[in-house]
Amino acid sequence: MGKVKGTDVGIVLGVVVFFILLGTFVYPILEGWTYIQSFYFSVTTLATVGYGDLHPTTEVSRIFTTFYILIGVTMAVSSFSFLGSRRLDRRVEKKVRKKQV
Repeated sequence: MGKVKGTDVGIVLGVVVFFILLGTFVYPILEGWTYIQSFYFSVTTLATVGYGDLHPTTEVSRIFTTFYILIGVTMAVSSFSFLGSRRLDRRVEKKVRKKQV
């Protein structure tokens, strides 16, 4: 059990930000969406909300989106799971230290 280091948090958040930015800059090319629309779609997709108001319409965009979902959602969920488990580890360590004193 280790403490969450600033670099751990930075890397984890960096992964999530990378995938959001990836979608934000790829969808304007593939779909002709604005950057705001692309950012919105990326966030709702990675958060697995998927309202359905925007959706890929070309074959290339659908293929990209398939991999974007499979890899991006996996990375986002793993990142937040890592942060949550590290935070829980810290809380358990504090309780163990209090009992030892």
